Amino acid sequence: MEQKWWHNKTAYQIYPKSFYDSNGDGIGDIKGIMEKLDYLKELGIDILWISPVYLSPCADQGYDIADYYQIDPQFGTMEDMDTLLAEAKKRDMHVLMDLVVNHCSDEHEWFKKACEDPDGEYGKFFYMEKAKDGKLPCNWRSYFGGPVWEQVPGTDYYYLHVFHKKQPDLNWENPKLRESIYRMINWWLEKGLAGFRIDAIINIKKPLPFRDYPADREDGLCDMGQVLADARGIGEFLGEMRDRTFKLHDAFTVGEVFNEKEEELPDFIGENGYFSSMFDFRQTVEGKSPLGWYDCRKPAPEDYKRCCFESQRRSEGVGYLANIIENHDEPRGVSHYLPDGARNERGKKLLAVMYFMLKGIPFIYQGQELGMENTVFKSIDEVDDVGSKDEYRRCLEVGYSEEEALKIINHYSRDNARTPFQWNGEDNAGFTKGRPWLAVNPDYPDINAEEQMGRKDSVYAIYRALISLRRNPVYENTVVYGKTEPVLSGEKDIMAYVRRGEDQDILVVGNFDGRDREISLETIEGCKGKETLLINNCEDFTMDNQRLILNPYQAVVIAYDKF
Repeated sequence: MEQKWWHNKTAYQIYPKSFYDSNGDGIGDIKGIMEKLDYLKELGIDILWISPVYLSPCADQGYDIADYYQIDPQFGTMEDMDTLLAEAKKRDMHVLMDLVVNHCSDEHEWFKKACEDPDGEYGKFFYMEKAKDGKLPCNWRSYFGGPVWEQVPGTDYYYLHVFHKKQPDLNWENPKLRESIYRMINWWLEKGLAGFRIDAIINIKKPLPFRDYPADREDGLCDMGQVLADARGIGEFLGEMRDRTFKLHDAFTVGEVFNEKEEELPDFIGENGYFSSMFDFRQTVEGKSPLGWYDCRKPAPEDYKRCCFESQRRSEGVGYLANIIENHDEPRGVSHYLPDGARNERGKKLLAVMYFMLKGIPFIYQGQELGMENTVFKSIDEVDDVGSKDEYRRCLEVGYSEEEALKIINHYSRDNARTPFQWNGEDNAGFTKGRPWLAVNPDYPDINAEEQMGRKDSVYAIYRALISLRRNPVYENTVVYGKTEPVLSGEKDIMAYVRRGEDQDILVVGNFDGRDREISLETIEGCKGKETLLINNCEDFTMDNQRLILNPYQAVVIAYDKF
């Protein structure tokens, strides 16, 4: 594999609205990010992905962009953004922004002009269709519920929106639209961005002409996953975008890609892939259901390790995946993946070790390095997220009580990851001196950065150790480029793999069981001779004669030199 500048890096996602508020208005901002750059540098972060700060009415928290060339005043100014880029560069840190180009806001100038003249130049920037015999052009269901078609006011046209009705889809079939997008991308890269995280990109290619698919609910609509599986030819758009923008700047790009076809992985992240990397969502979608959150199930440890190893297998020799346990669209990973008895600091460190040591580029979501957990909503009125509100309605529709529905929302809501960052044990967790836009998780006196940074055995400390190991010249080649080989597959609730490098093998073993487990290493090739314990989330370490005894929820990383 050709070595790239980003291969040995560690990335960190910032959700600006909830990261740090510099002016006391209750909303995090760009200056707040600047004030915390040294915190991120000390943690060991190389790449920052900043969720949208563009001008937006925030129907979907900034993923509905009204102007790609302006910063929303709630976050600051373009001058603030320029300063942030300069300050990050001083610290040898690279900044990514969100590239949201499947849709824009209905308050974007393009859409306003399209509504004035649906048959005109800007009408062709979107999908505008007339109903036929009183029937919508197709029966697709929006990701946020309801039909994907909304009437253009004062006309007999309807526009397509696969997300919120204030997020009209852009028509990528139109070359003029694509040219406008490419100009904007290059403008940002020339300004100093290192690249982009590309949002919801698989949606840009629709199966045309529009037609109905078999309904999967009583509403007569069908899930978008069924629709996207039928789309062909997205590579023409993505390859063109790569060649006209990213490739010219040696930019790092990571795609939010669901529903890609198995055989397409080399096209997405191979030697000349559309993107540098793409997120590994195999664990994220495990247990999900097209019927809604009420029909989902939490992954068990065996599910989690199977998903991880499937992803490692299919990406080996192809390209780099971006490994995650959570982001702004998911519940907190420690609340979702860990067994009940493991929701403590040892269990949180276990999960950190097991995902971080996989091959790929690790992404940390803000607060993950502290082991931040899901919050508790006592009423649906406390929930901000539009998707969560739709799922709540869905639960009631199928017969769940309000109490039962709220319990489901409490687990799966995107707002779990969007509560303010917990900086210290003071009022509002040190996030703001004003009233936070979303309530702080009440566990902040116990889980916060100030407390953990002062403690050698904290969750923060193990993330820092893992990042340090990744850039340690003695082990870097193996950690970054070594092949992942699953081992001990027959041991239930034990996740184990070897990273095979040129100079050493590194064994990673974690116990998701609430009991002590005795593991024999005799059958694992290379795990013999002198070992070096690199990471351990417990005080104890017991290994002799190829026998390893693991405490409940213990994780260890052991290096073996090759002779």
